[in-house]
Amino acid sequence: MTASGPVVGPAPDLLAPDPLATGPIDRDEALTRAEQARERAPLASHADVPGGAEGPDDRDAVALLEAQATTRIPELVPIRYGRMLANPFTFYRGAAGLMAADLGSTPSSGLLVQLCGDAHVSNFGMFGSAERRHLFDLNDFDETWPGPFEWDVKRLAASLEIAGRHRGWKRARRERLVTAMVRSYRMSMAAFAALPMLDVWYSRMEIQPGLPRLREYVSKPAWRAADRVARASLRRDASSALVKLTDSAGDAVRFISDPPLLVPLRDLVPVDAADIAQWAGNLLTEYQSTLQRDRRLLVSRYRLVDIARKAVGVGSVGTRAWVLLLLDGDAQPLVLQAKEAVASVLEPYSPAPGPANQGQRVVEGQRLMQASSDMFLGWQRVVGVDGDSHDYYLRQFRDWKGSFDLEAIDAKSLEMLGILCAWTLARAHARSGDRVAISAYLGDGDEFERALVGFARAYARRNAHDHGELSSAVAAGTVAAELGR
Repeated sequence: MTASGPVVGPAPDLLAPDPLATGPIDRDEALTRAEQARERAPLASHADVPGGAEGPDDRDAVALLEAQATTRIPELVPIRYGRMLANPFTFYRGAAGLMAADLGSTPSSGLLVQLCGDAHVSNFGMFGSAERRHLFDLNDFDETWPGPFEWDVKRLAASLEIAGRHRGWKRARRERLVTAMVRSYRMSMAAFAALPMLDVWYSRMEIQPGLPRLREYVSKPAWRAADRVARASLRRDASSALVKLTDSAGDAVRFISDPPLLVPLRDLVPVDAADIAQWAGNLLTEYQSTLQRDRRLLVSRYRLVDIARKAVGVGSVGTRAWVLLLLDGDAQPLVLQAKEAVASVLEPYSPAPGPANQGQRVVEGQRLMQASSDMFLGWQRVVGVDGDSHDYYLRQFRDWKGSFDLEAIDAKSLEMLGILCAWTLARAHARSGDRVAISAYLGDGDEFERALVGFARAYARRNAHDHGELSSAVAAGTVAAELGR
């Protein structure tokens, strides 16, 4: 590699004390930064996937997954592997750590933003804002961390390619998916670059009743399917969770037991009710201190009545996740989710300072990237029932949350979904990064689109290889997996 070639790995300015605190954006200086980024990483270089389909000789996908498993609940790890084995796309959902290691060796623009860290297409969806607006936005921030903007775009691009392969769509169809998404990101960033900062901050995507824009773009059956998803998400709230996850024992409402997916705390540790109540009270006290005063008062109107461990998602299975049932004076429910936060998978490859509490890292990243965040979003550190300290972030459980079924969606609808995801991601990046420099770096042509089509195709092959490696390890008995859970 010559001195004028692409720089591999994070650019030197990733080591700045606060990489996102850039102050007011001077447009002339931003153009200079864009030119420097082009020298570090020409747009065409983003097609590179070092090591090809199998990766470098010293890369062991199963070993990397097993290293992550050491911090997880042992009896849940086989469920995680079982969910990842279902198909290459579910594997990809659980393999953010693998991709972080791969992205760390790719050319870097050095144009930093707050990254989602796991911006695959299924991590975008619907939820309810504090103002009771139905929004579409990013909804998973476990891996959020500062880093080069293109890492998120590459994660999203590869997810579309892998989803298309899983559905059996032809190469040209998959290329259209990725091209449309990347073009949407580039053009959206250009639009945000031209806006005043406040207008960027106020931008959001609201779900309109009947999905009128989507109705103009896709077939009637596809529109009807999407509309059903949107309407169904409005029924996902604390009351529906109460019906699905609890039963009554006399006058008491408590979580059901469905091990290992849902296990009440009373079944996990041999302690009496008074000890559980004291531990749970300590758990909520520190959390409430991270909320705004009005929301602290709101939470104080509820009492905690039960708590249970719940397995969630694909990549998160095995981390400690709890659901907390609270009731107000009229026995109306509030269900919170407390999810363990560990170090971001991006941290080793994008050195930057961060909060000492990993839950705080997740919450601050989410607030920075989302147009409107859950009103109960906060964090805490507590000594768990295992005697060790753990960091958590808390939020409402299933507050109008909904996402689209990639097993059923048609190609045209997935293309539209990718376009919406790209707009959302560009807006999130424009809030924290230098939107003018990023837009100038991407330019007016289609070179970035062509590069990421190549990247997505190559990375899909690597993902398929890694999926096969895990399958072989399970078949050989090296690792255990529980399928269908």
